[in-house]
Amino acid sequence: MATGIREHFAELPDPRQASGRRHRLGDILAISICAVICAAEQWSEIEEFGQAKEAWFRTFLRLAQGIPSEDTFRRVFAALDPEAFERCFISWIKAWIKALSGSSKGKLIPIDGKTLRHSFDRANGKVAIHRVSAWGSANGLCFGQLATEAKSNEITAIPKLLKLLDLEGATVTSDAIGCQKAIAAQIAEQGGDYVLALKENQVTLHEEVKLFLDHNIAAPSREFAIYSCQETDGDHGRVEIRRAWVTPAVDWFEDCGQWKGLKSFAAVECERDVGDKITCERRYFISSLDGTDAARIAQAVRNHWSVENNLHWSLDVSFHEDQSRIRKGHGAENFSRLRRIALNLLKQETTCRRGIKTKRLRAGWDEQYMCQVLQI
Repeated sequence: MATGIREHFAELPDPRQASGRRHRLGDILAISICAVICAAEQWSEIEEFGQAKEAWFRTFLRLAQGIPSEDTFRRVFAALDPEAFERCFISWIKAWIKALSGSSKGKLIPIDGKTLRHSFDRANGKVAIHRVSAWGSANGLCFGQLATEAKSNEITAIPKLLKLLDLEGATVTSDAIGCQKAIAAQIAEQGGDYVLALKENQVTLHEEVKLFLDHNIAAPSREFAIYSCQETDGDHGRVEIRRAWVTPAVDWFEDCGQWKGLKSFAAVECERDVGDKITCERRYFISSLDGTDAARIAQAVRNHWSVENNLHWSLDVSFHEDQSRIRKGHGAENFSRLRRIALNLLKQETTCRRGIKTKRLRAGWDEQYMCQVLQI
C-alpha cells in the first residue's frame, strides 16, 4: 500500500498493552490514512468512513474485529509516540525520493514553522502546538515535521528535524530564526548547503552585512566583487521585479570563521507595482553557496516560500488544519502527520488534473481512483 507505507510503518511501536489489542495497529493506520485522504477531519468521521468502506478495506486488511470505534482511533493516536511516527514517516519519504530521483542532490529544502492554532487546551494548561516542517520544493513532498518542545521555539526543533533528513547535496533555506551558527554547522556537516535569512535576531551580522552590501551595490568597487541578476514578471495589472546581489567577499567579517561553510552574502530585493502603489523590500542572507552565482541564490530565496504556498496553504485551505480541535495527548500532532501523508500521496497522483480538494472528494467516491492515490 502507498509506495511502501506498510513496510516503513511496520516498526511503529504500538502504545497499547498486548492483552488489550482488538485491532492491529497497521489496520488502524491504513483506515486513518485513507479516511484523511477522503476529507475526514475528526475521529468520528474516520470511524464512519471505515464503516462505509468496510467491504473495500477487507480486500487488503484482515479486520478480524471489524472497524475500530471512534474511541479506539482517538486513544491510539493520543498515545502514539510522535517522534517514532515521524521516524517512520521520514524513512518512507527517503525511500520515495530515492525511487523518484535517486538522491537529494541539488534539491531545495525549505524549513519553516506553523502553529496548530486550535490545539491548545486551556483547562489542562496545554499551549498550541508549534511544528517545524521540511518541504521538498522540487518533489512537492513534505519531507518531515517535528513539534517544538513546550516553552521552546523552532531553534531547538530544527536541529532534530535536520538530523533525520538526508541533506547530502541539498540546499536548506530558513527564515531568520534558523540563522544560528550551530544550525549552519549541522547542515554543512550533513553534506548540505544553506541560505539563511538575516534579521535583528543576529543584530551585528545583519547590520554589518546590510551596510556592506548596500554600500557596494550603490557604489561598486574593484575591491569587492558583486554579482547580480534580475527577473521581471507580472499579470492582472501587477508587475514584479526581483533583483539579487551576491558577493564571495566574506573575509572582512570578523566572525566569518564561526559560521561553518560560509562563502557568500546576498541581498534580494522585490519591487511590486500594483495599480498606483509601488512597494520595495530588500532582505539579506548568508550562504554556503558559491558567491558568484546570484541566480542560484535568488532561486533558493524565492523557492523558500513554496513551503508556505504549497504546504501550509494546502493544509489550511484543503485540510482545514487551523480549524481542527483535536487536543488530547499526542492526537493533534499525530493527526497533523496523517494530513501530511495524505497530502504527499495526493500531490504525487497526477492523472486527475484538479486541486487537492477535488482529488479528496474523488478518492472518496471512486475506489479505483483511491487505489491510484495509494499506488496499490
